[in-house]
Amino acid sequence: MERALVIGASGGIGKALVNALVARDIAVTPLSRGKDGLDVTVPSSVKTHLEDLSGPFDLVFVATGALELNGQGPEKTLKNLDADTMLAQFKLNCVGPSLVLKEAARLLPRDRPAIFAALSARVGSIGDNHLGGWYSYRTAKAALNQMIRGGAIELRRTHKQSICVALHPGTVATPLTAKYAGGRETHTPDAAAQDLLSVLDGLRPEDTGLFFDWAGKPVPW
Repeated sequence: MERALVIGASGGIGKALVNALVARDIAVTPLSRGKDGLDVTVPSSVKTHLEDLSGPFDLVFVATGALELNGQGPEKTLKNLDADTMLAQFKLNCVGPSLVLKEAARLLPRDRPAIFAALSARVGSIGDNHLGGWYSYRTAKAALNQMIRGGAIELRRTHKQSICVALHPGTVATPLTAKYAGGRETHTPDAAAQDLLSVLDGLRPEDTGLFFDWAGKPVPW
C-alpha cells in the first residue's frame, strides 16, 4: 500500500487532501498544529514530530500556509510594510515547509518514484507579478519556490526518481481567503485537493524542481 504524509492536515486543503488520499486506499499519516501540536515555524517542533516517523512515504505534502497572520492582511503599498509581519510570513510560508523538506531525504524512498510537494501561490511568481503589493506574502512564497528548486536538485543526486514541486491550488474557498477572493473563480477544498492530486498523477521525474498550478500548467518563477 502506498503511504503519504500530509503536513497541515487540519486546514481546509490539508483535510481535503487526507480524505482524497484515503479514498484512494493510500495510508495517510496526518500531522497538524491543531491536532498534533506540530508548529512548522519552530524547528524543535518539526524535529520532534518527524524524527520518529518511519518511512518511506511515497508522497510528502506540505499544505501549511496563510495569507493573513495575527490579523494582518496583505499590504497594499510599501508604506504598510511591517518587519514583524514580514518575518511571520517567512516563518510560516517559507521556513516551515523548508524544515520539512530538510527531512525529505530520509522520508522518501530511493528506489522508486516519490513526490515532495508544497503549496505555493501564483502571487509568489516574480515573472507573473503585474500588480505589486502583497509584499510579505509574495516574497515568502517566492523564497519557498527557490527552496523547492534547490531542494529538487539536491534530492535528485540521491533519489534519482524523486519529484519535488511547488503547487498553486487556485483560489480556494476557505474562511481565511473569503475576503481576498474578489471576483476570481474559487474552488472548494475538495475540488482543489482532487485537482492537485491529478497534477501529481501526471508528473514525471523530469518535472522535478518546477512550479505548477491546479490545472497542471507551469507557472513562471
